This record gives sequence, structure tokens and C-alpha cells, in this order.
Amino acid sequence: MRSRMWWGMTSVVLGLLAAGCGDGGSGDTGTDAQRSASFGHPVTVTDCAGARTTVTSAPTRIVTSNASGLELLLRLGAGDKVTGTGFPPGKGTFPAGLDAQAQKVEVLSKTLIPKEKLLGSGADLYIDTFASMGGMGGGMGDAPTEEEFKAAGIKHIYLKSTACSATRKRPVTNLAAVEEDITSLGALTGTSAKARKLVTGMREKVDAVQRAVSSTPQSERPTYFFFDYDAGAKQPTVFCNRQIANAVITLAGARPAFADCDGDYKQVGWEDIVAKDPDWIQLGVRNRGSEAANRRAFDEAESWLKNNAATKGMTAVKKGHFLRIGSEQTTISGVTNADTVHEIARTLYPGKVK
Repeated sequence: MRSRMWWGMTSVVLGLLAAGCGDGGSGDTGTDAQRSASFGHPVTVTDCAGARTTVTSAPTRIVTSNASGLELLLRLGAGDKVTGTGFPPGKGTFPAGLDAQAQKVEVLSKTLIPKEKLLGSGADLYIDTFASMGGMGGGMGDAPTEEEFKAAGIKHIYLKSTACSATRKRPVTNLAAVEEDITSLGALTGTSAKARKLVTGMREKVDAVQRAVSSTPQSERPTYFFFDYDAGAKQPTVFCNRQIANAVITLAGARPAFADCDGDYKQVGWEDIVAKDPDWIQLGVRNRGSEAANRRAFDEAESWLKNNAATKGMTAVKKGHFLRIGSEQTTISGVTNADTVHEIARTLYPGKVK
């Protein structure tokens, strides 16, 4: 089930890394060495356990484990440095401009990149969103060891906003880890100016929502359940308080139905969900590649809840309190998390959030 979930979230992301690094410039001229100097290399990043990795020059051949790292690099304007990816995004998953670029990236695997293929990819940097480090309860398949990465000349880093979710010591209630990843990738790729712009835009959206809902006491905020329809309705999987979805929902002024669940996600019974009786339900559907296909998937998810004997009596179902927001922008760390915060809040607080 865990491998299914990783792919399911478009590659559920559980990943990675952050930085202690210098600020870089925004120019893009000169040799790689010159660019590295102007961008502030060497850059040092840390993994979930605090181990440090130093990248001495700007990477030119980046491989991403899945669509999450790929999207961040595209938004930073570093897409031309990406030479391959695993768990590729479906066509239409990203906004038009980014989608066209994403479809040009070589797909090294439709799921987890095989160990030998990854080591032989010619990459100089591998951005990993999977919690495959020692002490994290297992990884994704037969992952290379750090010694093997080193022998292949590949720097191995993690997207900490997702890779570290299962090992966090406390609930995630803000987007700080996502911002840290963006800042780190900006420093690594020499796009720090763009990274700052992306982070500033995210903060402005979230801060506006926070101001709008601040007058509503926590105890009076609506309860909210993310129905991961694509993960399987028969045996539901819920997101817990270490997953980025918990932060997105909380920042939007709602109370996540499973905020009392410590971890990233777990399987429960429908009786557990019915007992929560949430005020609102988000229909968790992954992008099908077209508006028509997405609409059909949302319709299926809603119909399932309305016709299932166990769920049709829930408050949100009876009132038709459904939100049709894509899974990826809610459960995968990225710039669109801030957009989802606003979209949820606008629905739950129509008189306060414009």
C-alpha cells in the first residue's frame, strides 16, 4: 500500500531537503564554474537527520525521484538542468507552460527509478522525495547506498518538506519546510532571486487568509476531511498531522479531521471517519489530464459517498459540503499549497475570504 500511495500522490511525496546556504545571483552567463561562483557555491544542505551534503558547483544534470521535485525546478526556471525523472507527472498535471516543459523530460521510470538505471543516468544531482534514509522505517525499493551514489559521482539530497514527514517530532501547521526547500533548490541551481519571489508570493496569500479567519476561534472552525478517493475507497487512507495536507487545511481556517493522528498517513476503517462526522469533505482526485476527465472523477468520488450506506448519513454528505480541489496541490509540497489554502478558505469563509 505504501508504494501505491507514493505514486498515488502523483508520487506522494515524502521528501526532503533544506539548506544552510549562501545567497546567489540571478544572472546566467559565463562558464559553469563562473556561474557557480556567482551563485554562491559551495552550497550545503541537510537531510532529515541533520547530515550535511555540500554541492561545490551548480548542477547541470539533475534527476528527480518524482513530479514534486520536478515541478519546483520548473517553477524556479531550472528545468533545462533536469535530465530525467521517475514517477512522471501525467499530461495536464502542471499549468500549461510548465506542463509542456515537463513532458520533454526523459522518463527514467514510470515508478521508482531502478537502482542501476539511476546510478548510470549520468546525473550529478539526485533530488529525492522518498523517505529512504536509515532510521526512517524503510525506503522505496532497492535504493542506492550513499557509498554507491558517491562512486557514481551523484550528490544525493532530500526534499525535506515531504521526505521528513514521517519522522517529524510535532505536527506540521505551516509551510516553512516547503519554503525552505524552495530556498535550498534556488541556492543549488542559481535561481535564488526566483525562489525569493515564489516564497514571497506564497506568504502573501497565506497571510491574507490568516488575517481573514483570525476572528474565528479554533473551537468554532469547521472540521475537514480529505477523502483520498484514488487511494482506494474500500480501505480509506487518511492524512495525519505530519503530512503537508495538515498544514494546508489548518492554515485555511479548518480543523483536520485526523489532526490527532501522529505520523504522515495511515489506513483506517470507515467507522473511524463516520465518527469524526466532518463539516466539509475534500474529494481527493488526482489530475486525469483534462477538465472533463477530472470532472468525471470528482463525480465518481461524490457519488460514492452519497450512495455508500456507511457514509451517506454524514453531515457533510447530507449538506453537499464537498470541495473539488486536486490532490496534488494539497498533499504534495509545492508552490500551489498556498493556492489551496486560499481556495479552501474561500469556500469555508465566503464572507471573509475574497
